[in-house]
Amino acid sequence: MFDNVLEQQRIAKATELKTAGFNPYPHFLQKELSIKEFKNKFAYITQNDEKRDENVFVSIAGRIKLLRIAGKSIFANIEDESENVQIYFSKDSIGEEQFNLFKKNLEVGDIILAKGYPFLTKMGEFSLHISKLTLATKSIVPLPEKFHGLTDIEQRYRKRYVDMIMNTDVRKDFFTRSKIVSLIRHFFENKGFLEVETPMMHPIAGGANAKPFVTFHNALGVERFLRIAPELHLKRLIVGGFEAVFEINRCFRNEGMDLTHNPEFTTIEFYWAYHNYKDLMDLTEELFALLLKELKLESKIKFDDKTIDFSKPFERISYKEALEKYGNLSKEIIENKEQILNKLKSDGFEANERLDLGHLQAELFDHYVEDKLINPTFIIDFPISISPLSRRSEKDENIAERFELFI
Repeated sequence: MFDNVLEQQRIAKATELKTAGFNPYPHFLQKELSIKEFKNKFAYITQNDEKRDENVFVSIAGRIKLLRIAGKSIFANIEDESENVQIYFSKDSIGEEQFNLFKKNLEVGDIILAKGYPFLTKMGEFSLHISKLTLATKSIVPLPEKFHGLTDIEQRYRKRYVDMIMNTDVRKDFFTRSKIVSLIRHFFENKGFLEVETPMMHPIAGGANAKPFVTFHNALGVERFLRIAPELHLKRLIVGGFEAVFEINRCFRNEGMDLTHNPEFTTIEFYWAYHNYKDLMDLTEELFALLLKELKLESKIKFDDKTIDFSKPFERISYKEALEKYGNLSKEIIENKEQILNKLKSDGFEANERLDLGHLQAELFDHYVEDKLINPTFIIDFPISISPLSRRSEKDENIAERFELFI
C-alpha cells in the first residue's frame, strides 16, 4: 500500500512505539502555553544569573522542525502556530528507557507535548529542559528537505497544508487575512451597515456576467446555480426597507484559473441608500486608510518590483480618459470601431468584429491600460454596454455611473 520506503520506515517506528506502550496518536493532550506565551512569560531567564528556573513545570507543544542527537542528549526545535523554540532532553532528564526509544523513533515532522522548565543553554539559547515527553502525533509522510523547503510552486498551491508547515510567512498571511476580514466587518458595522447572508443557490445566474456552476435540487426537481454574485438578493433587501447592508461571503464562477482568478472566492458587496457612487469611492478610500493604520503598514507598500502608494486621494479617471492617458490611444481610435479593430489586429490581438463599441473599448482597456494601473486608481464612467445593472448617467446615456478600483 505504501510504496515510499521512508513512509514504510515511519509506519514501522509508529508500530514499535505502540508495542512499547506509547500510543503514537493519543487523545486528550493539553498544553498550558503557546510557544510565544512561553517565551514571553519566561523572558526573565535571559537576565537571570542562574540561567534557569527549575521551580517551573510547564507544558508546550509543537512540530519538530529540526533534530540534533548528541550522544546522551538530544536538541530539537519545535514550532507551533505562533513561534518556535529549542527543546533539550537527555537520559538523565527523561530516563534511559524512554530516551533510547525516542532517540530511535522520533523524527522531524512529529508533533510532541513537552513538559519541563525554561533555561539557557551554554550557547545562550533560550530553551525548554524536558522532564516529560509525550508523542502527540507520529508523522508518516516526511517533510520537504529543510534547507530548500517547499519550493515547487505547483506543490505549494496544491498542498497548502505542507506550504504552511514549511513557510511560516504563509501562516502569517492567513492571520493577516483573518484580521483584514474582521476589520472590514467592524468598519461597515460602525458605519451603520447591517451584515446579512443571502442564498448561495439561485434560480437564475444573475448579478454579474460570468459562467455559473450548475447543480440540481432533488426535492424541488429544478436546476440551481451557485451564485456568481450576491447583488440581486442584496438589492431586494434595499427594496424591502433596509438602507445599508453588506455581505462577506463566497461566490463561484465556472471559468479559468490564474494568480488573480479562482472559481471559488470571497467577496464583499455592500449597498447604501441615499448615496451615490462618489460617496462609495470616498468610503472605499476611508476603508483602505483604516486597514493600513490597523495593520501598521506604511502608505507606500512594495509589491514585487513595484511600490504602490496608498496615500489619499486615489486618482479618479474616466474610462475613456484612461484609454488616452495610460493606453496612449487617440480619441479618434477610441471612438471608432473600425480603427479599434485595426489597432488590435496590428498589435497581434484578437479582434471580434461583431462586438459593439463599448465592448471593443473594453478590449483596448484590457490590453493597453489595466497592467499600467499601479497605484490605487478609480476608473469611473464605464461604457453602458459593459455595465449591466449599473445606473445610466443622466448627462450621457452612453456611460454608466459605475466605478472600479484598480491596484
